[in-house]
Amino acid sequence: MRLAEVERGDTLARRLLIRAISRVAGYRLPDAARVAFYDRRFAGPALGRWTQRAMRGPSAWSVSERELMAAVVASWNTCPFCVGAHRAISVRGMDPAVADAVLADYRTAPIDERLRATLAFLERMTKDPDGLSASDARAALNAGVTAAQLEDAAAVAAVFAVITRNANALDFEIPTADEFDRAAGMLLRRGYS
Repeated sequence: MRLAEVERGDTLARRLLIRAISRVAGYRLPDAARVAFYDRRFAGPALGRWTQRAMRGPSAWSVSERELMAAVVASWNTCPFCVGAHRAISVRGMDPAVADAVLADYRTAPIDERLRATLAFLERMTKDPDGLSASDARAALNAGVTAAQLEDAAAVAAVFAVITRNANALDFEIPTADEFDRAAGMLLRRGYS
């Protein structure tokens, strides 16, 4: 359900800010940013800090790899907005054909076995959380994934379990590929919080 307060801003100051940013950027401010500006108690600083830490904090995974994980989790959660947004960011640091192959089927994509094993763990975590067990973690660890890498990947999947559901529940508008690309540059510069 699209909320008018999220679309236009819930206060005069936020309405003006949304208009100004959209004008300067040259495209409609994506709904994810509009939600961040909406009532700060709804999806404000805490969610921004959590996302920033998972996506940009210290990690053995590159920013592009974590963005690709977010896109894959979004795909499993049937969230076209997040798939498009996070694929657009991931391809700023990796071959777009590889990102697309992972989104089509990570099992056959030309990626490192550690990433493949991590995605298998995240798939279970996302699609069958009650079935997630120590054996899933052991399989990733046996493929060479470190405990810290697995924890970082799980943080990405956890935050995007929340974000994708918000995006779907609020019926986020799907930007064009060009708008996703331009927003990707902004997110890489500014981050999530």
